[in-house]
Amino acid sequence: MGRNLYILAATLLVLALVSCGVSYTNIAQQPGSPGDQSLWRTMGLGMFVISLLVTLGGIFASLFEQAERRAELQRQSERRRNRPN
Repeated sequence: MGRNLYILAATLLVLALVSCGVSYTNIAQQPGSPGDQSLWRTMGLGMFVISLLVTLGGIFASLFEQAERRAELQRQSERRRNRPN
């Protein structure tokens, strides 16, 4: 699950960079496109913040998965030691 969150975070980061890039080009002033530069910057900033939060979620998911794996390995090794031969 952590890997999927990293992919989502990277996608949001790319979209945030594109949105901020659009605010500094003349694309925002073309007819038929949303021309409000502050809207493009706000969307970029919002997607960037969401990307950071999703990345944090991915880090926590990876850490918890690793802790669960290690706890399971420790339980198995304790069972092996406690078995009578």
